[in-house]
Amino acid sequence: MFAKRLQVQERMTRQIADFINNLLHPHGVAVVVEGLHMCATMRGIKKHDARMTTSTMLGAFRNNMATREEFLANISRVSHPLL
Repeated sequence: MFAKRLQVQERMTRQIADFINNLLHPHGVAVVVEGLHMCATMRGIKKHDARMTTSTMLGAFRNNMATREEFLANISRVSHPLL
């Protein structure tokens, strides 16, 4: 929904978090987005596998360090290759 138009990854990550937060009103929202940037792969620096990770933390994930660390530890255990 947020990626169907030209978009900056940082803004898209925040929009996803805000959408979930406004729709569900949870205690906290954590969104982590990893993108493969074709502009850096195909032109410019021509860096192979140019990935960038952005994150947005709201509520409990922003205010509670233990909650944030637990979330980040859990997602770092799993490797999700991009298709």
